[in-house]
Amino acid sequence: MIFDSGTRVHIVGVGGAGMSGLARLLALRGCTVTGSDARPSAVLDELSAAGVTVRVGHDAAFVADAQVVLWSPAVASDHVELVAARERGAIMVTRARVLAELATMQPVVGLTGTHGKTTATSMMVHVFHAAGADASRLLGAPVVGVGANGHWGTGPLVMEVDESYGTFRELAPSSLGLLNVEADHLDYYGDRRTLDAAFADLVGRTSGPVVLWADDPGNRRVLEVVERPVTTVGRRDSGWVVTDEVLARRAARFELTGATGDHLTIELSVTGSHNVANAAVVATLALALGVEREHVIAGLRAFVGAPRRFEYRGRWRGADVYEDYAHLPGEVAATLAATRAAGYERITAIFQPHRVTRTIALADDFATSFQGAQRVIVTDIYRAGEANPTGATGRLVSNAVAGAFAGRVDYAATFAEVVAALEAGPEADAVLVLGAGDIADVIGLLPDGLDP
Repeated sequence: MIFDSGTRVHIVGVGGAGMSGLARLLALRGCTVTGSDARPSAVLDELSAAGVTVRVGHDAAFVADAQVVLWSPAVASDHVELVAARERGAIMVTRARVLAELATMQPVVGLTGTHGKTTATSMMVHVFHAAGADASRLLGAPVVGVGANGHWGTGPLVMEVDESYGTFRELAPSSLGLLNVEADHLDYYGDRRTLDAAFADLVGRTSGPVVLWADDPGNRRVLEVVERPVTTVGRRDSGWVVTDEVLARRAARFELTGATGDHLTIELSVTGSHNVANAAVVATLALALGVEREHVIAGLRAFVGAPRRFEYRGRWRGADVYEDYAHLPGEVAATLAATRAAGYERITAIFQPHRVTRTIALADDFATSFQGAQRVIVTDIYRAGEANPTGATGRLVSNAVAGAFAGRVDYAATFAEVVAALEAGPEADAVLVLGAGDIADVIGLLPDGLDP
């Protein structure tokens, strides 16, 4: 095993969401874990408190004693620490290989899809927690009410299965929940057909039960090509059916019924039809794994949301302010739909496009994503280190939205311009701060601050 107890592991880019959880998990497994990142952060402080030796900056000396070196997908191949590790003969392990290796140690209960992974994985962690199981976990955010984003327990390993840059290409889960398939990471996959095929291959490699949300068009494309049994759940024409869906401002309730008459009433402490879909997949998969229905119900009721997923931040000048990680067209549309269903009528959406390649590829797809908002403010692109040879800006998105949107659309490149645009009105009853970059920093710039 690469990750035996006592193995000296170094992680380059350890502060990233996916890598910080891995650092925690490996440390708890008994590895000696060190890590480096470009700048100080609260995540590094938390890792240090958890027994990981963290260093700020980059230096070949940081890998002097490492037997195994891992790195974030955002780290360039000519990074000084990677070059030094190769020269020393350290074992270089890609993130794809890490996930495959973990699956040989414990059965993997995977939750995957282009969005909703962190939420659904957190829900499943709560279900196992309610059942009294010391499940391992690996996901992109802490599980509120349970613990950090990485944990090594007695099993199984509940894992957020990430498709970005082929991360899941070597993983063979023991069970899988497929939430949705939407165009993303096309800079890696090339086209939607190749992306669909990658998810279909993952389903084919899964040794045990697979549950799929059948209402999603991308999932239906995957279902057409897989050659193994799959359990479907959806609002109609599925093996398990969701009915009597009721959405409140910060809660939801629905009935889940199986083909043989099995029935659960599920109550959530979060709202949104997309969260109903996530919970339905989790519940159906957990039942297939033998979790008792009362533990499924209790675990899902205990889930109170994941960080940056329709997270209530406070009130500003009479409006409820929510932060959401939504950065794909489908995610944005789902968040707007959830906000409308919760009773908000005057919604201002602030959106920060994420990555140059994604913005160029999907700009037109955002045109109808903001229906239900009264006003949309689009910022410049959060580049995430990507080059921008054509000088693309967030105007690609704002122009696309303006062409199909009945309300007001503003392009406000900087956060200062966003704040000025907000102050100019109109008044809102909800302000949504949307994006996967640093757009949440706008909240701290709001004049007079937030009320609870």
